[in-house]
Amino acid sequence: MEKKNIDWSNLGFAYMPTDKRYVANYRNGAWDSGELTSEATITMSECAGVLQYAQTIFEGLKAYTTEEGKIVTFRPDLNAERMENSAKRLEMPVFPKERFLKAVVETVKANAAWVPPYGSGATLYVRPYMFGSSAVIGVKPAEEYQFRVFATPVGPYFKGGVKPLKLTISDFDRAAPQGTGNIKAGLNYAMSLHAIVSAHHDGFDENMYLDAATRTHVEETGGANFLFITKDNKVVTPKSSSILPSITRRSLMTVAKDYLGLEVEERAVHVSELKDFAECGLCGTAAVISPVGMVVDHGKEIKFPSGMEKMGPVTQKLYDTLTGIQMGRIKAPAGWITVIE
Repeated sequence: MEKKNIDWSNLGFAYMPTDKRYVANYRNGAWDSGELTSEATITMSECAGVLQYAQTIFEGLKAYTTEEGKIVTFRPDLNAERMENSAKRLEMPVFPKERFLKAVVETVKANAAWVPPYGSGATLYVRPYMFGSSAVIGVKPAEEYQFRVFATPVGPYFKGGVKPLKLTISDFDRAAPQGTGNIKAGLNYAMSLHAIVSAHHDGFDENMYLDAATRTHVEETGGANFLFITKDNKVVTPKSSSILPSITRRSLMTVAKDYLGLEVEERAVHVSELKDFAECGLCGTAAVISPVGMVVDHGKEIKFPSGMEKMGPVTQKLYDTLTGIQMGRIKAPAGWITVIE
């Protein structure tokens, strides 16, 4: 298929409408058959559940062109499972896993001309999401819902190369211990907006959120999990019931253990330990890994030995291996890659 006439190498990380998107509606206790549509505008009641009580969940994944020229997605089954958990937590109907996967495949196929070519540094970002669409004035779940999937070509999350980030330990809490931090709900991101704008205003790239109960343990940022490297090359990620289970982070832990032969550990990470780590990174769909060079704890600078110029050596190996798997340069574990066409 002939690709769109786009300057792929200069794409930013921003929304660009493509040809088709998938839509399914839940009414009278059941999902309809769903369809692809060219209509990008949504019309709903002014009293829709999503508008009144933030009843919305979403996922994010990417489609890639491999070295062999195939269009693939990376572990979409885990996105389907995570969205199921999110739906249950917000009292929303589950969109079946098989239909979720089929909707993703159909959306990517219908927008194949928008999938950036191999080597361009760009990818097709795929956004499945669901929201309460019927009118709700009392505080309760909506009765009708819409599930949609759109796709948009994006460039690298950090234009001009990845530079280590400067983080601040936030005085705001991201999620309560028994709250919604472990699901991908829109409301989690809304409550982080003031904190991230404040961080940017103060000269920081991101926030480091601590646990809300004791404010002594590292949790995550507004949109990514943490990954630390000890001085003896052990890969450590924070463990908490209010952390979103990042698919990228879980994949990196497998890569670390099975591909690089590194010891991995998921455990509580105390703030006092930060000074002892050799490297730090943020992991998520958008950038895979973003290196962190420094964390500022209320004026006290905690600098990682990996520095502020480039990724640390272990973080770089993790990044290179996972992106190699995604792009088809390195053999993937069974079930990780779904071939679209």
